[in-house]
Amino acid sequence: MHNIALKIKKACPEGFVAEKEAFGELTVVVSREHLLTVCRFLLEDPSLDFDLLVDVCSVDFPNESPRFEVVYHFYSLEKNHRLRIKARVPEEDCSIDSVCVFWQSANFMEREVFDMMGISFNGHPDLRRILMPEDYEEGWPLRKDFPVEGRGWRDDFAKLSQDSG
Repeated sequence: MHNIALKIKKACPEGFVAEKEAFGELTVVVSREHLLTVCRFLLEDPSLDFDLLVDVCSVDFPNESPRFEVVYHFYSLEKNHRLRIKARVPEEDCSIDSVCVFWQSANFMEREVFDMMGISFNGHPDLRRILMPEDYEEGWPLRKDFPVEGRGWRDDFAKLSQDSG
C-alpha cells in the first residue's frame, strides 16, 4: 500500500474505503460521511501538506449504486506530491459536505458540479447555479440520462424559424 494511503487509513480508518495506484497516480476512496475528517488530515498533517485543491469534478454511473462519484484532485506545493480522493454519493440523497472550509478554491468547482450534476454540497457558502440560467429547471446537463439534444431546443428553434420567416 502507498505511504500516503497508509497514513490516511491510520488517521481515519472508518472513512477509508480503498486505494489504487496506477500510472504513478494515487487514488484513495473514502466514505462521504468522513470526507471532512480525511480532508482536514490531508491539509494539517505536516508530512502531507496538501495545500492546493486543483479540481473537483463528478462522474455519473447510472447503473451502479451509489450512482455518483465526486472526485477531488490535491497537490502539495511544498512536498511536490499529488492525490486523488473519490467519494460515492447516492442518487436518493444526492449531497456531500463542502470542502470550502479548508480550500476556498472549491467554491466555484463545487458550484459547477451542483449545476451540471445536481449534487448538493452541505455547508457551501453560496451554492447556486454558475453556468446555467438561475431559473433553469430542466434537469442536470452532465447526467447520463439527460437527452443528448437537450430539452426543448426543437420547440425554441421552430418558434425562432417561424418568427423570422
